[in-house]
Amino acid sequence: MAVSAVSEASVQRAARMLPGVPRKDPPAVLASADLTLLTVPDDALPDLVAGLAAAGAPLAGRLLAHTSGRYGVGVLSPATRLGALPPVMTFAGRRDDPDRLAGICFGVTAPDQLRLVAEALVIEMGGEPVFIEEENRGLYHAALASGANHLVTLVVQAAELLSTAGVPDPQRMLTPLLTAALDNALQLGDAGLTGPVARADADTVASHVAALREASPEALRAYVALARLTADRALAAGILDPPAAQRLLDVLAGAPR
Repeated sequence: MAVSAVSEASVQRAARMLPGVPRKDPPAVLASADLTLLTVPDDALPDLVAGLAAAGAPLAGRLLAHTSGRYGVGVLSPATRLGALPPVMTFAGRRDDPDRLAGICFGVTAPDQLRLVAEALVIEMGGEPVFIEEENRGLYHAALASGANHLVTLVVQAAELLSTAGVPDPQRMLTPLLTAALDNALQLGDAGLTGPVARADADTVASHVAALREASPEALRAYVALARLTADRALAAGILDPPAAQRLLDVLAGAPR
């Protein structure tokens, strides 16, 4: 086993997460491994693969995989088209990140002749392989990024607003509420919706708009956009009738964009 790291942050992360593992340059890592994982940011991956191929790195006969949700197999074509297995999990560089591998789904994209190999690697790590066609990777990654990344933004923003409202421990207040809301969304879909939009409480929504206009115009823009989307989905799901939905939309239409 070996690791390659260039930036100071990557070097420190490698030392922290992989203590005792020797650090080598990329060709040397490839030469010493049957399976090489490319774990760079999405935008850096094409240039890395092209660079390895152009430099004559020892790629033939080795499994080459990346952990980018955005890309599938095509990005590896300058190397040897040996497959890719991007995991469906977010990693923030914490010490417990490896423990999150067990039981999660991995979005696997690989050539037909390597699909079983890629799926077997996922199973050996304790994960569940889910095959994603190459042409669907953009939508697949957008869905995951929207769900995970935007959730972080919403939660942090909610905590900041609660702190502004005088709540001493916003995280403690949010944890049971958001845990229940996430479970409802995953189990019930649109039927798990609660709150003033689902109840067509237009006056309550108007009070939210007024409070957010005063406290955080940035949060107000997000609230209005999401409330409109929620009202549209509630209408389509039969949770709201058209007149109730229109009352909500009229209130939101008066909010600054």
